Amino acid sequence: MSLRHTQDSNIVMRRQNHSSTVEFILLGFSNYPELQGQIFGAFLVIYLVTVMGNAIIITIIFLDHSLHIPMYLFLQNLSLVDLCFSTVITPKMLVVLTSKKATISFGGCFAQMYFILFFGVTECFLLGAMAYDRFAAICHPLSYPMIMNKRLFVKLVMFSWVSGTMMSTLQTTWVFSFPYCGHKEINHLFCETPPVLELACADTFLFEVYAFTGTIFIVMVPFLLILLSYTRILFSILKMPSTTGRQKAFSTCASHLTSVTLFYGTASIIYLQPKSRYSPDTKKLMSLAYILLTPLLNPLIYSLRNKEMKRAVLKLWQRKVAFHTA
Repeated sequence: MSLRHTQDSNIVMRRQNHSSTVEFILLGFSNYPELQGQIFGAFLVIYLVTVMGNAIIITIIFLDHSLHIPMYLFLQNLSLVDLCFSTVITPKMLVVLTSKKATISFGGCFAQMYFILFFGVTECFLLGAMAYDRFAAICHPLSYPMIMNKRLFVKLVMFSWVSGTMMSTLQTTWVFSFPYCGHKEINHLFCETPPVLELACADTFLFEVYAFTGTIFIVMVPFLLILLSYTRILFSILKMPSTTGRQKAFSTCASHLTSVTLFYGTASIIYLQPKSRYSPDTKKLMSLAYILLTPLLNPLIYSLRNKEMKRAVLKLWQRKVAFHTA
């Protein structure tokens, strides 16, 4: 019995060591080698524009003190999340597209999944906080400075970031607690939870129930806050006697609504669909819409539709020109 026990212990130890040192292979679009060069070029351009656009918004709000109000400070946090979100994923995707056999270490895969979840959850709650800010500004304009004071702003921002930390820590730790054996090929461009979980050689049903329930909670709580806020906003706008006032209020909300629709629309398609509904290549494309388009379009949505942002950009540009010509 002792010999049998020793052999079993050795098997368990070897399996644990194996799962802790494994490298995964990211397949990407290896089925379409003739398109990988074009895809690489498109992703590189999208990434550079994303970094530049979000960095400009962060810098402008930081430098222009007239924008140091909750609406724009929320936007600054959103741009920081989008910038980090894109940087966690896109550089590795570019490596995958230029490699015949792109590998990622167990620890690297853990880190990438952790930050994807972290920034994704944080963005969900930030969008909810931004909706509440618009509700307070439009429905209670006179008492807005007292409602959305510095203390409440800090609490909402901290809650968003802490929620991202807690959810990503729990889910990522659980995913990588499973033993991984057999083939190591992740049929994806990055370490997203569903394709990684397919490689686990253990029963993952309980985790999948948790993940689906958790996703609904993460999506629905901020979404209900957004829905409630904009329902109240709509009634307030319809009661406004001035057409100019209504147009200004709609314009103020349009950028945020566009961003919410883009983020929640793509995220829901990916994470709230049955497992077998789409092919792996279709799932990759839908993930790319969520990963690439939201961080890319948010700076354009907020800067092109916002007069204060355009005014701040123009003022900083004029200051720079004056400095160089002086």
